[in-house]
Parts: sequence; C-alpha cells; structure tokens
Amino acid sequence: MGFLDTTFIFLIAGVVASRSVSVCLNRGPSTNLFHSTLIITATICCWMMWAIVYIAQMNPLIVPILSEG
Repeated sequence: MGFLDTTFIFLIAGVVASRSVSVCLNRGPSTNLFHSTLIITATICCWMMWAIVYIAQMNPLIVPILSEG
C-alpha cells in the first residue's frame, strides 16, 4: 500500500467513526460536535504518527558504513 492509499483509508475511517458516533449517541448538538471533534483529532494524530514513521523509513538518519577490514 502506498502513502495516498493509506491516507485515504484514514480519511474514510475518521468520517465513518464520526458519523457513527453522532448517530449512536444522539444526545444533543453540542455533545455530537464535541465527540466528532475528538474523533477527527484522534484520527489526524494517528495519521500523523503513521506518516512520520512511514517517511522516516524512506531515508534513515543513520547511514550504514561498510567496513572492509
């Protein structure tokens, strides 16, 4: 899976989770907005953590040096 594919999956998961919580916990507009904001924020944080790890593996910080001796 590539970077854009997984980004799209995170986007879909965040929207589906936000909508399902607002449907299941129908307690008023302020609590629905609060829960949706928390879910979207958590999804963005998870995506950022995944993206940083994914990009860090492309160019390692410590370059291996071949010793011929």
